[in-house]
Amino acid sequence: MNQLSVASSVSLYVLLALMGLTVALLWVAQFRILQGKVFQNPDGSTDDWHEQKAHYGIAVADVFVACPANIIGIALVFLAPRWGFYLLALVSFWWVWANVMTTATSLRFYNPRSNFMMWFIGYPFGVLVGLAYIVWTVIHFDAIYLP
Repeated sequence: MNQLSVASSVSLYVLLALMGLTVALLWVAQFRILQGKVFQNPDGSTDDWHEQKAHYGIAVADVFVACPANIIGIALVFLAPRWGFYLLALVSFWWVWANVMTTATSLRFYNPRSNFMMWFIGYPFGVLVGLAYIVWTVIHFDAIYLP
C-alpha cells in the first residue's frame, strides 16, 4: 500500500469513510428491523418483517454477515492490508447486488415519493460506493495485491 500516490490514498480513505458511515446507518436500521420495529424507507415503503418475511432474512444477512464483514474489512486495510482489500472487494459485490435489488424494487413497486436526494442515498448510493471501490481496486490492482 506504500506504493499508492497521495491522490489514490485520499480516494481510498474517502471510500472507506463512505463505506463505514453507510454500513453504520444500515446496521442500526437492520438491527431495529430484527427487533420488530417498522422502518420507513425514503420511497414511502416500509420494511416490516411481520408483513414481509423476506425483510427478516435480509436484516439477518446484513446484521450478522455484511455489516460486520465491512467493518472488519475496513479495519484490516490498516492492520493487514491485503486481507482487508480482499474482504472489501467481496463486500463491495454485496453492496452492488443488494442496492441494485432495492433500487429496482423501489422504482418498480413504490415509485419514490420522497425528494431525490433522500431516495438516492437510500438506494442507488450503495451501488455507486460498491462500484467505486471495485473500480478503485482494478485500477490499483498491482499496488495492493502484488508484492
